[in-house]
Amino acid sequence: MRALSSAELLHVWEHGLTQSLVQRALALLVVAGDDEQPDMVAQLSIGQRDTRLMTLREWAFGGRIDGIVTCPGCGERLEMTFEISDIRASPRLPDSGAGQAVESFGLSLGDYALLFRLPNSADLSAVAGASDVAVGYRKLFERCILSAQRNGTDLSAADLPDDVVAAATAGMAEADPQADVQIALTCPACTQPWQATFDILSYFWHEIDDWAQRILRDVHTLASAYGWREADILALSPRRRQLYLDMVR
Repeated sequence: MRALSSAELLHVWEHGLTQSLVQRALALLVVAGDDEQPDMVAQLSIGQRDTRLMTLREWAFGGRIDGIVTCPGCGERLEMTFEISDIRASPRLPDSGAGQAVESFGLSLGDYALLFRLPNSADLSAVAGASDVAVGYRKLFERCILSAQRNGTDLSAADLPDDVVAAATAGMAEADPQADVQIALTCPACTQPWQATFDILSYFWHEIDDWAQRILRDVHTLASAYGWREADILALSPRRRQLYLDMVR
């Protein structure tokens, strides 16, 4: 995997305006992976995918994360700052650098024996049209169950009781910790502690959107002043581009 050029990042952003968030993630990783195909990257577990997105984000905008969160207790708006290295989970799955289907996992719980794999981007796309969140989670779970038995008798995933579903879901989370990043926070105003979910995909894409609109304004300014082509302006280093902008302004 490699860093994206300004022209590549702008191209992915433009096409991503009509895509879902999952499709945007795959587009970023396909371009960064050079020889990887979308269907291969879509088979990466969510944690594997997000690990790669974190690396891309570091290369594009640095390792520091700044954000605003709202306290669920009193509604206070709080600044949140941390480094990507602070939220990197220890990998439980191998990543050879090429998109590949993740391995399967076994779970025994009383009379039940399950074999499951981890959710991936293809699964998220498949359940995106679910009628509500609960239905979507259940459909996602059922897609990831490879086999289920009770006392040696085959069952469908839909027939599993809630406690078995909960245990299997917990097993999936444990096997792919990067897929669900929780930030521990405490409100200084009301002292309430809580866990805030950090989603690298939505955060990174929001940054890309801001950057793209800013860089297009810079291209317009420099093209109007010097008559340069867009490709030539994007090929400039950020520092040189800014120096030219300062002189124009």
